[in-house]
Amino acid sequence: MKKQKVRDKFIVTVDSLDQEGRGVSRREGKVVFIEGALPGEEVEYERIRNKQAFESGIATQIFKESSLRVAPRCPYFGMADGSCGGCAMQHLEPRAQVAVKQKVLMDSLKHIGRVKPLRILPPIFGPEWHYRHRARLSVKDVLKKNTVLVGFHEKRSSFIADMKSCKILPKKVSDLLVPLRDLISSLKLRQKIPQIEIAVAGEHTALVLRVLETPSQEDETKLRDFQRQYGVEFWYQPKGPDTVFPMDPENLNNLKLVHSETGVTTVFKPTDFTQVNHALNDVMITRALRLLKLRTTDKVADFFCGLGNFTLPIATKSAKVFGIEGSEQLVKRAEASAVANGLADKASFRERNLFTWTLEDWTALWKEMGGIDKVLIDPPRDGAQALCTSLAETSERPERIVYVSCSPATLARDCNILVNEGGWVLKAAGIMNMFPHTGHVESIALFEQGSSEELELCKIKKAEKPEESVEEESKPDNEGNPSE
Repeated sequence: MKKQKVRDKFIVTVDSLDQEGRGVSRREGKVVFIEGALPGEEVEYERIRNKQAFESGIATQIFKESSLRVAPRCPYFGMADGSCGGCAMQHLEPRAQVAVKQKVLMDSLKHIGRVKPLRILPPIFGPEWHYRHRARLSVKDVLKKNTVLVGFHEKRSSFIADMKSCKILPKKVSDLLVPLRDLISSLKLRQKIPQIEIAVAGEHTALVLRVLETPSQEDETKLRDFQRQYGVEFWYQPKGPDTVFPMDPENLNNLKLVHSETGVTTVFKPTDFTQVNHALNDVMITRALRLLKLRTTDKVADFFCGLGNFTLPIATKSAKVFGIEGSEQLVKRAEASAVANGLADKASFRERNLFTWTLEDWTALWKEMGGIDKVLIDPPRDGAQALCTSLAETSERPERIVYVSCSPATLARDCNILVNEGGWVLKAAGIMNMFPHTGHVESIALFEQGSSEELELCKIKKAEKPEESVEEESKPDNEGNPSE
């Protein structure tokens, strides 16, 4: 029998939290990241990783407890091996989670971007539980246990957590976890379904089965029976995301998002990128429209536009909007959505790789549109470095830029380009709690052309050398968050 390794244990006082929800302390000159520990707590931790610049561990005892500590709602949340890795902060009071994320954003802007906003926007809140309308669940046929697991990965592991409910998925989906396990266990295809993609919109729940083989007639009959019994809609994905199709063709256009203020309706496929938190997305669109201060005469460029999440609501309040996106399929779908919403005369779309965008591209777009009054940028985690470089270099400048980000680090890098190289003023920035109980930080920033005094106020001088950070280097090998 293999002897289990004994891990070293130490006692420290926790100073702060990092963006993964881990307590941060110092021991013998090294930064220590501790899962399950909160600021102000005196804890014993078990070391699980030891590097030259930092170490990480798991809290095993808490001698002095923080007033912000709360009991996790989910029975599968925890720090021990085998617990679900879908959430990182259920032990922290929800409002305190927002404060942590606001600090992560401001620290990133300071240390990476060397900038600070003239105004901090109030955070946007939304539902704290059962908010996640899109997710990717892993599936595993565990032969030794004669069972099928359906869920998120365990912490620090490629194994799937043995979970039978989930507090962040919609309750209907949470209640389906055990029936799905039973269903897949009964299929001949049980070893050929590695994942299930979930997409919920209104009364419709789509379950996309990643199928490595065509289902047999017997399996399809069982799937149809499950559909009828539980009121869901099965889709198949034989290869990449673009190959998805519904088992019943009449379910093709059932998934829809409606923006409450403008009434814009967007039809999407379950594998399309849409924000996972529909309530927050609705408020986020409205905040972006307010920050843009749209006039009926404005010409707007929307970069990384996707299905037109921002483009089409912008079209209802402006003269013209041009959406640019790297995916040809998404561009076609956005164009169809513009037609369906009666906005085809005001909203145009184009496919373009925005990671290779140049100053010449910006100049050409400016001439084509006859000038650009406002810009919206909503990139993936990689950010918009090439685009921001062109906006820093050009003399043909819009009045306002609104930047929506899912990564504080790349937002900060791009802020550095716009402010310190391009002379844009960072007027405001703030967070939106799109992913409660996880470490993910969604944020929004506003840039304008301002006075030289305003520009100097939002720059951090090089003499103000920030302390060295090892945060990026120290991220865990398997974050476990169910992000897309």
